[in-house]
Amino acid sequence: MSQIAAVILAGGKAERLGGLNKALIEIGGLRLVDRAIAAAGACSPILLAVGQAAFEVAGTRAVLDLETAYAGPLAGVAAGVEALEGSGVEFLLSLAVDTPFFPPDFVARARPLLRSAPAVLSAFGAQDYPTNALWRLSAIADLPGKLRDGTAQPSLKRLAESLGAGRLDYAASRSDNPFANLNTPDDLAALRARARP
Repeated sequence: MSQIAAVILAGGKAERLGGLNKALIEIGGLRLVDRAIAAAGACSPILLAVGQAAFEVAGTRAVLDLETAYAGPLAGVAAGVEALEGSGVEFLLSLAVDTPFFPPDFVARARPLLRSAPAVLSAFGAQDYPTNALWRLSAIADLPGKLRDGTAQPSLKRLAESLGAGRLDYAASRSDNPFANLNTPDDLAALRARARP
């Protein structure tokens, strides 16, 4: 088994998009979930955190967000952590399904930074993207239990801050934001325009 697993966070309700399943929206002729699988590269296994409405996607294993008072990406990462218990995996890549241009070199660039930090967040300039991060699994192994007993940090951002996570800023090496994500119809139009040759 690979030392690095991935969890694609696909449990959002997409209310500003009329409740569409973001994972199945196409950008540049590819579904967002297929773009995320490609971005995960050699990670194994690739988990798909799907809220409480499971759907199957080839190349992934669906896991349900933990049913607790916590919701959103935090619950998806916790579901991934729980699914990997006892697996021997050392690192977990969390990847938001609605980030179609996630850079394929993120894991390679982030992994050396884990020597001095328990997690590395993606960043572009002043903006951090804690849904897209590489976590040392041992640093967040207690996350499922903390969600269940109500003692977890309220968000991935706060979790990362509490751990002293590092950040990998792509603004130093490129002008376009690879972590731009999809929330609104305007975002969809802009991302589709960006995907055109």
